[in-house]
Amino acid sequence: MEIVVTGAAGFLGQRLIRTLLARGELTGPDGRAQRIAKIRAFDVVALEGIDDARVEVLTGDISDTSQIEALIGPRTASVFHLAAIVSGQAEQEFDLGMTINFDATRALFERIRALQTRARFVMTSSVAVFGGDLPPTVEDTHVWSPRSSYGTQKALSDLLLADYSRRGFLDGRSLRMPTVVVRPGKPNRAASSFASGIIREPINGVEAVCPVAPDTLLWLMSPARAVENLVHGHELPAERLSEGRVINMPGLSVTVSEMLDSLRRIAGDAVAGRVRFERDPAIEKIVNSWPGNFSATYARSLGFVFDANFDDVVRAFIERDAAVR
Repeated sequence: MEIVVTGAAGFLGQRLIRTLLARGELTGPDGRAQRIAKIRAFDVVALEGIDDARVEVLTGDISDTSQIEALIGPRTASVFHLAAIVSGQAEQEFDLGMTINFDATRALFERIRALQTRARFVMTSSVAVFGGDLPPTVEDTHVWSPRSSYGTQKALSDLLLADYSRRGFLDGRSLRMPTVVVRPGKPNRAASSFASGIIREPINGVEAVCPVAPDTLLWLMSPARAVENLVHGHELPAERLSEGRVINMPGLSVTVSEMLDSLRRIAGDAVAGRVRFERDPAIEKIVNSWPGNFSATYARSLGFVFDANFDDVVRAFIERDAAVR
């Protein structure tokens, strides 16, 4: 089978591709396991560091329909769509956010519809689709009410995926992810970027600034669990998705203060002392509109996984990704 991964050069894209290569097979359109013959790894920059004959590295503009037509063909059995403009940038650059986060997603749907292959389509959504007056624990039935352009773009894509799946144009699954931490590499323009930064930078010997209050509650998931859930979401039979194609992922509900307590326990006082608070009203406005806890009852019933505690998340980053050891 042939698979397409968009956003392939990103840290989740790279981990997903490595996981798929190690796995060697996925469930095909006929419901049986099929060998992975090719992964088409697409991004605006080239994927590096994976040397495998099964991987075809492609670069381009995900909003260019001619490139989408070249990327997805009759042999494409599955698409993992991870390409996106992050929350802070989508808020600052509305047109770019709409073009990449919504228009390009619809173009991918339309390509599969035109081919009539009913390919399996797994994409990531966001807790940013929620907002307003939220209960302490958000149930799966809670009405979406985004308070950012990014959240609106993700909500639109979720609705469209559900309808295209209902119509039989594709076999879609949208996984509404918690904030994924700890991300390696450099900070990005996501409003939630600090959630990784306040762990990553101190461990790597650099000072970090936290733009939100210590009692800010976040809904989190480690990179390892995120990739595991992407594969699990793909493998679920369509008949099990009886409560919908958009699924709130389970996660870990912790405050910023509790995150720093974990950092202190695992890495010591000196490392935790590299974090200072400088509150940023613009970031707080976005982050505080997101839920800090979900029931995720549907996802749990489907077998999706979550992290047991934040200490383990910090340890995993140190063991795999930390620059300073």
